[in-house]
Amino acid sequence: MLKGTCVLLAPIALLPLLLVAPARAQQSGPAAAFDRTEVMIPMRDGVSLHTVVYAPRGEHAPLPIIFHRTPYGIGGFANSFGPGAANRELADDGYIFTFQDIRGRYGSGGQFVMQRPACTDAALAARTCIDEGSDAYDTIDWLTKNVAGNNGRVGMLGVSYDGWLTAMALIRPHPALRAASPQASPADMWLGDDFHHQGAFRLSYGFEYAAMMETSKENEQFSFDRYDTYQWYLVLGPLSNVNAKYLHGKIPTWNDYVAHPDYDAFWQRQTLIPSLRSVTVPTLNVAGWWDQEDFYGPITIYRHLEQFDTAHKNFLVVGPWRHGGWSGGPGQKLGDIDFGSATAQYYREKIQAPFFAYYLKDRGDLRQPEAITFQAGDNTWETWDSWPPRTGVTSRDVYLTPGGALSWDKPQRTQTQTQAQTATGTRTGGVAYSEYVSDPAHPVPYRHRPIQPTYDPRGSGWYTWLLEDQRFVDDRADVLGFVTQPLTEDVTIAGDIAAHLVVATSGTDSDWIVKLIDVYPETGMPEAKLNGWQLMVANDAFRGRYREGWQKPVPFVPNQPTKVNIDLHTQDYTFRAGHRIMVQVQSTWFPVIDRNPQTFVPNIFQAKAGDYRSARQRVYGASHLTLPVVTPARKAAP
Repeated sequence: MLKGTCVLLAPIALLPLLLVAPARAQQSGPAAAFDRTEVMIPMRDGVSLHTVVYAPRGEHAPLPIIFHRTPYGIGGFANSFGPGAANRELADDGYIFTFQDIRGRYGSGGQFVMQRPACTDAALAARTCIDEGSDAYDTIDWLTKNVAGNNGRVGMLGVSYDGWLTAMALIRPHPALRAASPQASPADMWLGDDFHHQGAFRLSYGFEYAAMMETSKENEQFSFDRYDTYQWYLVLGPLSNVNAKYLHGKIPTWNDYVAHPDYDAFWQRQTLIPSLRSVTVPTLNVAGWWDQEDFYGPITIYRHLEQFDTAHKNFLVVGPWRHGGWSGGPGQKLGDIDFGSATAQYYREKIQAPFFAYYLKDRGDLRQPEAITFQAGDNTWETWDSWPPRTGVTSRDVYLTPGGALSWDKPQRTQTQTQAQTATGTRTGGVAYSEYVSDPAHPVPYRHRPIQPTYDPRGSGWYTWLLEDQRFVDDRADVLGFVTQPLTEDVTIAGDIAAHLVVATSGTDSDWIVKLIDVYPETGMPEAKLNGWQLMVANDAFRGRYREGWQKPVPFVPNQPTKVNIDLHTQDYTFRAGHRIMVQVQSTWFPVIDRNPQTFVPNIFQAKAGDYRSARQRVYGASHLTLPVVTPARKAAP
């Protein structure tokens, strides 16, 4: 049921010009400074969307509108204006705020479709298709004509799904949309965002999120019968048991996972990337280095838009944050890691607020660089004229040497035909390798157990698991570790990271997880608990069946050395002198990644219990990571 004043409106074609009158609903706290009006805004197909407008009280010049769309319910935005909250700095500057439930969610009409694909130009022109971009267009059109005291300019922003909704509005933007900030927006749900990473299915997140969003019109958590979901998912068995035992075909997104295991037309149609073909609206893309949900998306959107950015309106900001961690609080600490300053507050005050003020109010002198990134380790903000940097960086390879060393020196192939067993490696026929046994019945947990439900209202480690100390898997025989000697000088990386593995498996399918880690010194850290800490700097999973292409999986030839290339994305980070650089390699990361049966089957979602088998995995000495090492000259520059 809607609260406050609700104005039901006719379809947009019949709508007379009507100024929205303020409704002085009872407010408390910072929201008391606003008049709150609740309306149902009609879309071009007759569906009406639940929208709330907060207009500052008192006399003021015409103000721009900040527009925020969400599938998560707009009730909580009344609390977004207080100290340290998401909209405090913008509220202090003076804006009219508008929040909207998207179609099919909470108070809005219509049908919800997860990541509704963008319409084609022809379908949109023929009015046979609607998408989230057309809903944003129709709403902006209505707001600028009907909300009293607006100056005809609109800015959009949002985090995660809300960021994706902002990006969708950029495909065919309304003329009044003058600035946008898609933050932590997914770009492609199969290649690198919430549901899959490079072909590997994100089981716990994909299952729990789909159930939360599609069980009803409002968020509804799946009810687990045990606290440690690692055990729950293990007992679940093959993925075919999800529908058989729990969802019974009622969750559309889960059914889509099952029907489309590969990167087929369904997933290619869902990505918004091909539809973004211009940069007419100034765009501030925002990402967090330790985003546990959507790091791939904002970087990909920024890079794609760059090819159209002739007017220099496309910008990137990346800070030391979890998913959405910049939108509230000081942002000095994340988990147990202290970054030395209030990074989130800095972003909201010094980057986001000036961006919107410049483009929506013609106020200030915008000094936004092309890219601004927080360089953890040094704990400084850095500016760049491109991302990844085109100058001041050199690609260097670091090798995974059998025996556990990580070395800048390329290993020399020996000609010996004897075998020599080392601590972690074997040399056979002149080719050295490290090996382990991967057992799907005993997968490596992705974080410390117990692993709580992702959105457990009692609290969950989900939000900061990427910063957990990786020593908790150090003693597992199915995790390989390669580490340098203590560094004699700082090593700073800035740009793209890639793993190039030469591997073999005794099975016919396999996953490969690679983690780049900063190993803190064993003594002398500011906090005793950080002594020896192993902090993940970059990481990702890769489903080996897709090594020759995303559309057509192919099996491995058992025990045959095979090249596998893994995108570890991008980073700006300093490994300090006295620290060590480590790489870990494993084949399970459960339950954030589903278990690969390690037996090739056409569709893992339909695998049977008997398909899950142990496999002996080998990583050969030619395997290496390519790191973008900042040159001394760039490092020394002011």
